[in-house]
Amino acid sequence: MLINSNLFQKALKSNIERMKSIFVVIITSLLSVSQLAAQAPFAEIRGKVTDSATGNPLAYCNIMVEHTNIATVTNNEGEFSLKLPSAEATLIVRFLGYMEQKVPVSRLQDQQGLIRLKQVAIQLPQIDVITQDGSALVRAMLDRVDQNYPENEMLMTAFYRESIRKGRNYVSLAEAVVDVQKQPYTSYKYDAARLYKARKQSDYTRLDTLVFKLMGGPYNSLYLDVMKNPGILLTDKPFESYRFQFNKVEYMDNRMVYVVDFNHSPYAEEPMYSGKLYIDATNMALKSAVFSLNLSNRIEAMRFFIRKKPFNAEVTPIQADYRIDYIEKDGKWYYGYSRIDVGMKINWKRKLFHTFYYSTLEMAITDREHSNESKAIRFRDRLRSDVIISDAAEGFNDPDFWGPYNVIEPDKPIEAAIRKIKKENEK
Repeated sequence: MLINSNLFQKALKSNIERMKSIFVVIITSLLSVSQLAAQAPFAEIRGKVTDSATGNPLAYCNIMVEHTNIATVTNNEGEFSLKLPSAEATLIVRFLGYMEQKVPVSRLQDQQGLIRLKQVAIQLPQIDVITQDGSALVRAMLDRVDQNYPENEMLMTAFYRESIRKGRNYVSLAEAVVDVQKQPYTSYKYDAARLYKARKQSDYTRLDTLVFKLMGGPYNSLYLDVMKNPGILLTDKPFESYRFQFNKVEYMDNRMVYVVDFNHSPYAEEPMYSGKLYIDATNMALKSAVFSLNLSNRIEAMRFFIRKKPFNAEVTPIQADYRIDYIEKDGKWYYGYSRIDVGMKINWKRKLFHTFYYSTLEMAITDREHSNESKAIRFRDRLRSDVIISDAAEGFNDPDFWGPYNVIEPDKPIEAAIRKIKKENEK
């Protein structure tokens, strides 16, 4: 018996079989452990980005290497790590509402890895009536996709992580370096992915008879690229399904960003989304989207996520949060980072207590280049759209597993889980 949920079931009607997400299965086997060798030499740097006034960490801050396409993002504690071909490099640090900062790696070492960003203190300009029309801003954003986003095929390197918690305890963790063949934004072709390296582990001592597995793996993150797949978020008729309202103006790199709130129509029969769109005022490109699925209608939300379930369990979605960020370079905007957080409550018949499971999927593009026929991912090497990374991955016991490849620095709880896994492997 299993529970199968489709995070984007409504938006991807024509492709429902390609997009499968979270389900629960009976544990039948133990995980195997093996090693993969590290590769070429590199320079590794670590740092933390904070607010200069408060000292608070800045999560999901963009860290780029000047004159390259190497990039990463900070974790929830504002921490990051970067592996570079050379220590002679300059970092570009960007965060919405803060002044951009360029930091030579040599200076970062003198600062003990700490980067303090200052909030932008600029008097807001007079906003005209047209600008305050949220629907007009979104129309302009959708009309300029071909001008703002790559019209050529790109080959990207990405780091992908999926984790599962039972309550506060991590019970499963999988990570991967993935090659992504990113199609032009005006193309109807789907993005393709190829698994390069992966590792995983599950702590079965903390599991009941069930555990989440994530079907689709990196494809869940790729489908979240709402400028490539606008129907995922905004449906085929966005201005009938949603209400858009201008909120305020923010700044990034001395550029205005319009913040537009959106909410689903009150007459919507199925669960839909609400959140914020961050639209660059200079070229009307989407910089970020942060949104959640409305779970107030419990019955409809369950139908949205769950296709099958054990007869002795009642499963209720309790969280469905999403984030997508784009990076601008030379006038074009590129998929940079995405995150999905989903929670489920399981009530077992004849059991006094219920169980909470939470899963997080995140992907960061760490490098990119223009693709061509010789670099294209061959069909036979492509990941299946129903891939389960935890089934395709190896173990955790090689401390130098990733070699020169960039990763998202783990949050403290994940870091603790990884340390525990490594200790168990050493026994």
